[in-house]
Amino acid sequence: MELFVLQLFNGLSISSILLLVALGLAITFGLMKVINMAHGELIMIGAYATYLTQNLFISYMPAELFDWYFVLAVPVSFGIAFLIGMVLEAGLIRFLYGRPLDSLLATWGVGLVLQQLARTIFGAPNVAVKSPAWLDGGMVVMGGTLLPYKRLFIIALVIACLVAMYLYIYRSNEGRRMRAVMQNREMAACLGISTRRVDRMTFAIGSGIAGIAGCALTLLGPIGPSLGTYYIVDAFMVVVLGGVGKLVGTILGATGIGMFNTMFEYWTNASLGKVLVFVCIVAFLQWKPSGFVAMRTRSLD
Repeated sequence: MELFVLQLFNGLSISSILLLVALGLAITFGLMKVINMAHGELIMIGAYATYLTQNLFISYMPAELFDWYFVLAVPVSFGIAFLIGMVLEAGLIRFLYGRPLDSLLATWGVGLVLQQLARTIFGAPNVAVKSPAWLDGGMVVMGGTLLPYKRLFIIALVIACLVAMYLYIYRSNEGRRMRAVMQNREMAACLGISTRRVDRMTFAIGSGIAGIAGCALTLLGPIGPSLGTYYIVDAFMVVVLGGVGKLVGTILGATGIGMFNTMFEYWTNASLGKVLVFVCIVAFLQWKPSGFVAMRTRSLD
């Protein structure tokens, strides 16, 4: 039973990280049909924003307040990535709507530029972010199973982001406009919705969530300019498997990949487990090409 609880927690932990990484990409790709290969670099920006917040607390704040820097780092990471995403959409992405190949190449180039900029500012070696003392240790359950507080915090952070996104998409006027543009862009424009404004805000919010993901990843190990490249493929897998543009589908996709990845790695090893996950995803998409949850639309194919 202890082993089962540990494997279940590991699966939930991996799923939560994948979900946080892919959440911003899901709403961006679902609405705008833009293949944003710079999404990983936006994650990297959030991680370095956390690193800078830590250094500012070390330099200018009393030592007894250091443990609370991470509480401030979460909104700071969101805000910086949000602003960079807004600038990127206004300066480049808006000229590439309806051109998926061009958007893929352009954002890939932007990602390389951001990586090199990070190397120039922070250096090529990885840097460490010290976690707060209140996240050290773990919770002991089932007599001896240790659940790290860092992983529990990431799961709680993902739940908070999901609740916030649900309230924004399904309980706000901006979210209704977003869903209208997702379902039928031309009709939404005819009804007076500014699709340009919706696109800009959606891309910026997706970028901000990527920044929060980068902030969370600093709890798991050192960060560097190539941090986002390790997660971009998994993020696209979650989006495609879950179904484009649906929050529930993204949750199902991340949970499925995380659980199966943990299960296969336990039975085999890390490399073979990843291969088996890919095989399962390909087989599933052959059966349901639209993913777990398909987008409903009034437009005719």
